[in-house]
Amino acid sequence: MPQREFTPQEYAVVQENGHVEGSVSTDFTFQALRPGLFRTTFSSKTHPLPPHPSTPRPAPDLEGVKATSKSSVSLKTINVGGVTATVDWSGPPLVSLQLDGQSAPIHRDLDFRSYVAESTGIAHYTRYKRDTLHVGLGEKAAPMNLSNRNFIISATDCFGYDIYRTDPLYKHIPLLINATPEGCVGIFSTSHSRGTYAVGSEIDGLWGHFKVYRQDYGGLEEYLMVGKTVQDVVRIYADLVGYPLLVPRWAFGYIAGGMKYSMLDEPRASDALMDFAAKLKKHDIPCSAFQMSSGYTVAETEPKTRNVFTWNHHRFPDPEGFVAKYHEEGIRIIANVKPYVLANHPEYSNLVSSGALFTDPRTKKSGVARLWSAGGGESGEGGHIDFTSESGFKWWYEGVKALRKCGIEGIWNDNNEYTIPDDGWQCALDGRSSEFGNEVGLWGRSLHTELMGKSSYDALVDLEPDVRPFVLTRSATAGTMRYAASSWAGDNVTSWDGMKGANSLSLNAGISLIQCYGHDIGGFEGPQPSPELLLRWVQLGIYSQRFAINCFKTDENDNTIGGVIEPWMYPEITPLIRDVIKRRYELIPYLYSLMLESHLTALAPQRWIGWGYESDSEVWTPEVMAGETQYWLGDTIMVGGVYEPGDTTARMYLPKNEHGYLNLNEPHQHLPGGQWVEIDSQWKESIPLLARVGGGIVVGKDLQTRSPGDHRFPSPNAVEDDYRAVEIFPAAGTCEFLYSWYEDDGIAAKPEISTFTLKYASTDEGISVGLGKSGNFVPAWKELHIILPVGEKRPVLQAGSRCTRKEDSRGRAVFAFVF
Repeated sequence: MPQREFTPQEYAVVQENGHVEGSVSTDFTFQALRPGLFRTTFSSKTHPLPPHPSTPRPAPDLEGVKATSKSSVSLKTINVGGVTATVDWSGPPLVSLQLDGQSAPIHRDLDFRSYVAESTGIAHYTRYKRDTLHVGLGEKAAPMNLSNRNFIISATDCFGYDIYRTDPLYKHIPLLINATPEGCVGIFSTSHSRGTYAVGSEIDGLWGHFKVYRQDYGGLEEYLMVGKTVQDVVRIYADLVGYPLLVPRWAFGYIAGGMKYSMLDEPRASDALMDFAAKLKKHDIPCSAFQMSSGYTVAETEPKTRNVFTWNHHRFPDPEGFVAKYHEEGIRIIANVKPYVLANHPEYSNLVSSGALFTDPRTKKSGVARLWSAGGGESGEGGHIDFTSESGFKWWYEGVKALRKCGIEGIWNDNNEYTIPDDGWQCALDGRSSEFGNEVGLWGRSLHTELMGKSSYDALVDLEPDVRPFVLTRSATAGTMRYAASSWAGDNVTSWDGMKGANSLSLNAGISLIQCYGHDIGGFEGPQPSPELLLRWVQLGIYSQRFAINCFKTDENDNTIGGVIEPWMYPEITPLIRDVIKRRYELIPYLYSLMLESHLTALAPQRWIGWGYESDSEVWTPEVMAGETQYWLGDTIMVGGVYEPGDTTARMYLPKNEHGYLNLNEPHQHLPGGQWVEIDSQWKESIPLLARVGGGIVVGKDLQTRSPGDHRFPSPNAVEDDYRAVEIFPAAGTCEFLYSWYEDDGIAAKPEISTFTLKYASTDEGISVGLGKSGNFVPAWKELHIILPVGEKRPVLQAGSRCTRKEDSRGRAVFAFVF
């Protein structure tokens, strides 16, 4: 690409709202906003600040915070909230941030080349710390550590991507966090413009080691966030952009899918889907929702293109009746919608005439692009919805409303990467200022991803303001996740590497506040998984926030209907698949509690293995920082995996702690922390799973249940959520532990949330337990069961008396505890 860098050199202090006529062509600002949060801008008349930043600008809030500052002619130092910020403008501005008690800055701009105007955009150069951990950027190819790599800051429809090499993927989130044992710093740009991030990948002997964020259009607005840990930085970031949304409890069950079903003409798609539901019942496999692909929108006559917000009435003669029948089976529908219309869409001409699409300045008409139309790789001409257009936003809003009125409970915002071909295409900007022009290059393609999320969200909320909406989005910005409750890694490929690398994507997504996230189990594209790979992937997949099996298996002979992955496709392992999915349902109280914790605190459910163990030097080694083979799910379950066919062991690192870990599988041994171990893992039994001694796993029934607040649960045969147990992991000898979890009604937009805290104290003679509760939510369960690890013989005591002991099918002692 052409390089036209210009580094402004001479800066002078201007009072806020002041102006120096003719002498100041570039503006640089620095603000201390809150403890750990700082804002910088770099702009000019030709490089305006982002016209629609991905987060609103927060008001400063330093009340009650001790802050000191000192100034000289060209330098200012501010100490606030345990961070010293220094701004030196004797040349190009240099910002450095240093944590109290540290001998060196955690962040520093690059001398003589910090803030640079570059043609239509900018570049920001900062020093690069080698051999440290860099994470974030929303969703990037594995491994988790982004160091020494170059990334495109954009989103694209990367069907069948290579999980270790493809870039970009589906998310546009310019958040980069540098984590070290001494502290962490995050840098976040609010622009929707495309760009790049070189994270130490560019080397120049003159400039030393640096990283550089380049933005194609406009000026820079960045937030700097400083904390001692990654969680500190993520919490500050959540305060800035918004906390993860509440997710309905039903979305934590098994979500089925497959392009094939809705693409069928004979048998009709609706009949094929009812047959799928019947097979679920036959095989005793619970299912909570079905992702209905866009085949329901395919035109009945040629050209058979996908026409969003229409129904193929041959495939679905009675849409409302079909949805009602699925509800009777206890399965909700999540309907696929795409933000574009082909030229043969029945509403195309109306959308063009109302200004709902982009404008091509070359033709002065609606912009025309090639868009996915029918089978894999097939395209036709049409246009994307311009969500800055009042008519486009409203048309989408009404379309989503109509789907919800049909009974559909989830909206699946798909193909929303906005890969339009020209930066010069023009947005309508209805109700917005066009002071700096209306070109999509400056305003950003991904702005429309965010506004599409808002339109879908608004439609659901306006129809049912007391029910939390469920919008699933493939592409995302920081702002999109204020409207979308869940996302996933898009059209992945069936392979052992695909399963392994997916862990890294999940960890960076969680750090970027996409915390109800997952992958298409078994792979969306590519060959069918072998029985071993499918079982391994299902075993791994139940330990993530989103558990879905959805695919479009195309080949040269079939690029329209495709193949599907079904839990019963290999009869020899169907009972094993069933058992794993039922374990998923048992885990829903644990997973759901992690979601509530995410909503309240921004703590990611899936966490890097060094999360909370930053003082352990081994977690900063390359193998652990890669984040490919193991992770925490909550703070109790350590999840491993087996990523090669035929392998029966897994290498795992156990962070240093006081009480160690328990193997949840044979031989159920205790393992001290601070060591690498080889864990046995037979593929027809389980992936490697360890529990932190002193932790807990709250569990429920192994089937779909109705949450207390879900009065519209679709099936008349609802099973109540009236069983609760906690699997605990006491230490040998005398120790005391606390384990807490959250519960609510599972569906309310503004729920009452209760916290339950289990205290358990062990001695050689027994394990005493007590339960406390805070909050107004009243659960359906009235009795709590305590489940001990296999081999644990000590009794459980309540108020000094022995609880009744039973044994479950896994050989574990279970004690009834009256609450």
